[in-house]
Amino acid sequence: MNTAAIIQARMGSTRLPGKMLMNIAGKPAIEHVIERIRQAKRVEQIVLATTTAPADDALCRWAKEREVLVYRGSEQDVLDRYYQCAKEYGARVVVRLTGDCPLLDPEIIDAVIGVFEDGNCDYASNIHPPSYPDGLDVEVFSFQALEKAWTEAKFPSEREHVTPYMWKHPELFRMKNYELRIKGEAVDMSTERWTLDTPEDLEFMERVIPCCRDFSFGTVMEVLKKHPEWRAINARFRRNEGYEKSLQSEK
Repeated sequence: MNTAAIIQARMGSTRLPGKMLMNIAGKPAIEHVIERIRQAKRVEQIVLATTTAPADDALCRWAKEREVLVYRGSEQDVLDRYYQCAKEYGARVVVRLTGDCPLLDPEIIDAVIGVFEDGNCDYASNIHPPSYPDGLDVEVFSFQALEKAWTEAKFPSEREHVTPYMWKHPELFRMKNYELRIKGEAVDMSTERWTLDTPEDLEFMERVIPCCRDFSFGTVMEVLKKHPEWRAINARFRRNEGYEKSLQSEK
């Protein structure tokens, strides 16, 4: 079984252009992401899936200089980019991750892959419903599920955001969810924002990441317990604003 983590990333962010190569604690943001994914024991292959836009040439050069596998595809049809990437690299199981998540936890990645492998399902995630902070999202699905979505998804929101066709059709795809539990109790931290999409998010990362001694969710929690005021830096932004914007444009 080839389990491939495919990282969706590009330089052309609307609110924070060039964010993938922005320096955070001495490293580009994308390097933090890749370092964390490399710690996941169940990931067998890592591929950076970016676009053919000239703006992403620099991102590709950075990746190739560090021997990170790269696939370049459509800027708007990200579902096609994922499908063609998975096909080219022979992925049988796809772990969808995004380059704007420098605080990813490798243990959470492994846990969601474990749910997929043990759950006799087509799609597993920790976001339906979400309970982890925004920025720790992990989605895992079979190549067959990806191919079905690629073939049948028609709406722009389903093509731009890769997986909506899967989770909008539970009658077609067997789904499992991995929820946040602390000391055995279910906890909802889905309103917390640990992602990188705005200047405020960058400020949050610049404060938090230098204080982290390892890649774990628990370490970030310890840092924020010491500095609770940092949570307010980017708290005004909502989760899934990009997907909501896509839906509005369709209407």
